[in-house]
Amino acid sequence: MAAETEKKKRGRPSRIDLDTIVAIARRILQEEGVAALSMRRVAKEVGTTPMALYHHVRDKDELLMLTLSGTADSVPRPELPDDPRDRMLAVSVHMHGTLARMPWVVEVLSLGDLTDKGALWMVEEIVGSAMTLGLTPGQAVAAYRTIWHCVYGDLVFRQAMARRAEEPDRRRHFPEMITDADADELPHMTALADSWLELTADYDVSKQLGAVIDGLLGQAERT
Repeated sequence: MAAETEKKKRGRPSRIDLDTIVAIARRILQEEGVAALSMRRVAKEVGTTPMALYHHVRDKDELLMLTLSGTADSVPRPELPDDPRDRMLAVSVHMHGTLARMPWVVEVLSLGDLTDKGALWMVEEIVGSAMTLGLTPGQAVAAYRTIWHCVYGDLVFRQAMARRAEEPDRRRHFPEMITDADADELPHMTALADSWLELTADYDVSKQLGAVIDGLLGQAERT
């Protein structure tokens, strides 16, 4: 009887808690990316079964939401200027800088409809400032989306460039693919091909976001 009891004890899954599950999932995301994360993988590292994990987390989407939770609060909020236009720019630059330091978050956000509630203050600031400057609610929301697309697109591009830099022998496709034979069809690209990397090396995110914001706010003057 004692041996049977001992066998049952050994067969029980280890006790787990949600904090441990989330910590392991976040580590996998940080080190290996979204593709490496699965309920089965997390269960294995926690030391339990996938079925037991589902008692704590409904599915992978919920697990991703839990890993995002609190990430925004881990970064101090900047002191924002009073001027609404400058406020929009400061928040946009802060958003870019924060995500640049957390590339795994960018990858999770690419799945859509996932966010950290603690990050919504940035959306509030951009939309509110835009409306203060005369944009309609619809225009203000569209302005935020445009700013977000610029921020997100730049970060994805930077990640791609960083991956390519890790493979120095990888064949370059642009701008090396441009040759003199393309001059008739692509005159400007051909003229700039040799200096393209130099011209893009000092790309200033803050300056370009400022130009985007000014363009978006110009809508208020035309309505």
